[in-house]
Formats: sequence, C-alpha cells, structure tokens
Amino acid sequence: MKSIGIVLVVLGLLALIYQGVTYTQRETVIDMGPIHATADQEKTLPLPPIVGVVAVAAGIALLVAGKKRA
Repeated sequence: MKSIGIVLVVLGLLALIYQGVTYTQRETVIDMGPIHATADQEKTLPLPPIVGVVAVAAGIALLVAGKKRA
C-alpha cells in the first residue's frame, strides 16, 4: 500500500506541475496518387488541476492507512 501511495503522490504532483500531456500526431496533408505529404502536429491533452489534487490526496490517504496497519 505504501508503494501505491508514493506513486500516486508523485503522479499527482507531476500532473499539477505539467498540467497536461503533449504528444505528436502525424497527419496526411496531401494524398494524390503517388504523391504523399505528411505533417507532424503537436497536440496537448489538458489535465485539470483537480486530477492532481485527488491523486495526491489519495496517495497521502494510502500512506497514512499503511502506517496504521504496520
């Protein structure tokens, strides 16, 4: 339980710091017979701050619950 709590806290803090995930998607721009052209587009998947707060809170709760058991 401790390790899951630590992972949740770290992931929650990263979600609060970065506030989103950026990825690159390749899209076809021109596709005419033998001619093909593609373009890379950077897209961002935003993460609301509440996701990070909930993950940190759940991680802390697991850490506290793990200490009470031990």
